[in-house]
Formats: sequence, structure tokens, C-alpha cells
Amino acid sequence: MTKFLISIVGPTAIGKTALGITLANHFDTEIISADSRQFYKEMHIGTAAPTPSELAAAKHHFIHHKSIEDNYSVGDFEKDAIKTLDQLFKTRDCVIMVGGSGLYVDAVTKGLDEFPSVDPSIRLALNETLNSQGIESLQEQLKTLDPKSYNTIAIDNPHRLIRALEVCIGSQQAYSSFLTSTNKTRAFKTITIGLTSEREVIYDRINRRVDLMMLEGLLDEVNSLRSKQHLNALNTVGYKELFKFLSHEWTLDLAISEIKKNSRRFAKRQLTWFKKNTETIWFDYNTDIEAIIKTISDQQKCLMQ
Repeated sequence: MTKFLISIVGPTAIGKTALGITLANHFDTEIISADSRQFYKEMHIGTAAPTPSELAAAKHHFIHHKSIEDNYSVGDFEKDAIKTLDQLFKTRDCVIMVGGSGLYVDAVTKGLDEFPSVDPSIRLALNETLNSQGIESLQEQLKTLDPKSYNTIAIDNPHRLIRALEVCIGSQQAYSSFLTSTNKTRAFKTITIGLTSEREVIYDRINRRVDLMMLEGLLDEVNSLRSKQHLNALNTVGYKELFKFLSHEWTLDLAISEIKKNSRRFAKRQLTWFKKNTETIWFDYNTDIEAIIKTISDQQKCLMQ
């Protein structure tokens, strides 16, 4: 019996979580989360993690299973996700995967590329630069060393940024040059569904989500994490901007405006990444669910022939 992973991708705030739950209920299955920011149990509001009612509506895996103090790489996630899928496929014909972290999605569906080993001192030096000069300094360095990676990876994520830079520096070659088209063999077939809309709609949804996060208590959540703000997991959109407000560097209005701007930039990079996959079937976020289910069923029949 052919097993299927239904992967739902798209920019932030487009409705992936809701679609994933609907599909999980329709196919009587469970959900793998491939959103790296939602792994951390201390980060709820700012990561738009599924709510308790959403988690109760369908079984989720890899939501709040780690602490911001844990070291958890994309390679660790690949191993854990494949192990979980192997278990789920023993009793289910399909599993849903939902996530906006392109590298983590690809790690499950295609496998990770092989990179050269790098002297650990390079990462230590880059982390020192991050702490002393800020993330912008590292972003400019990557822009110079590897423009292709600068335009495709999540440069607001210090983990990804430092990983790309350490490979560039350690190997004297572009990080992007190690990204191959060779995929690992998987014991399942993947059907990728993309949600999108016009740019103005995406940006409006992002702006409204940020306003809602503030109403839900994002500032209090960030304030409770101030003592941990040096951790890489917290150097991310929605948290780093409010840390600047709490340290009296920015006004609250400026911090909120920057969260919206950086979220919009993140959405643009997400779309750039996901559109590299020519097999993705794209739908407007308002598409009737029955049409999406029919397309998935048709794809399953085609892939089983």
C-alpha cells in the first residue's frame, strides 16, 4: 500500500494550520509540524503556534516539544520526523505535514544535503559577532560571500545565517554550492499543497495577525523571556523587536511596525523558497476545501498507478 505525506506550505498567516486540521480530520490522520519556531515550549503567541483548541482538534507532533535552551538542529528534526512518520504509517495511509520553514520541510521530503565539516572556532567567532555587532553585520557578510543564499534562506534566523556563513568561511565555497538536487529515497510519496494569495492580501493578513498577537499578550510573553534574550531561538521576528522596546531603544509603535515589516519580508522569502518546487499544487487561500481534497485524491490515484 502506497503511503502519502501531504505537505502544506505557504507564507506566514495564510491559513496553513486551519487547512492542516481540516485535512487531518478528513483523512483520519495526524499532523507533523515543520515550523521550527513552534518547536519551543516557551514561545506561544509570537510564533502563532496552534491554540489548545486546535491541538485538540487533531493530534500534532513537534509542537512545543523542545526548550529554547536546547540545541535542536534541522538534522535532528529530520531524524525525529522520519522516525515518527515510520510509526504513523504503520496504521495510517497518509499523514499531514504543516510548516513554513522551507529547510525543515525539505529535510523531511527530500533529505538534507551533505556539507563539509567546519572548524568549531568559526561558529564561536560568528556568535561573538552576532552578540557584539548584531545580526545585520552577519547578513551583510553573507550577502557578500553568497548572494544566492542571502536571497533564499531565512536571514532573520541566526541559526540558518550562522550555518551558511560557517560553511562559506570554512570551505571557501558558497553555502549554496553544496545544495544539490539529489534527494534521499523515502518510503512514502509526497503531495505538496501550497496556499497563497495576492501580495496585498498576504501583507494585510500579516498586519492583522500582529495586531491580534499584541492583543493576546505578546508583550507580556516577550517580557517574561527577557533574561533569555541572548539565546538564538529568541533572536527572531516578534521577539527581537519587542526586546528593543523593553530596553528603551524603540517606542512600542516602532517595534510593532518593525514586526510587521520583518514578517512581510519573511513571507516573501518563504514564497521564494517554496516556489522552487515545481511539483507544488498552488491554491488561493480562499479555495473551497472540497476542491483541495479532490485534487489530493486525484494525485493519490495518479501516484499509485
